[in-house]
Amino acid sequence: MAIRQQILYLWLAEGALDTETVGWAFHDGTRGTGPQLPEGEPPYPSGLAALEHGWCLIQSPAPYALQPGAEYEVSYLANEFIFERRIEI
Repeated sequence: MAIRQQILYLWLAEGALDTETVGWAFHDGTRGTGPQLPEGEPPYPSGLAALEHGWCLIQSPAPYALQPGAEYEVSYLANEFIFERRIEI
């Protein structure tokens, strides 16, 4: 039996875990043999829901100061939370 890691990135509407998921990415170290996430919709409505489902939070965003007018600039998504779970395969 081997242990493999699954990583889930959730971008939330704000810097709090209980705010709405606005984007996500899933990376599967099990090559599809572990539990999968639904496609086409956010896997969890919030970061808190991911924690309640057993994901471990490994990184949360650093606080940042919003600048007036910055909402019109193209950049990376703020409020990125990174979760992991380890799966036995």
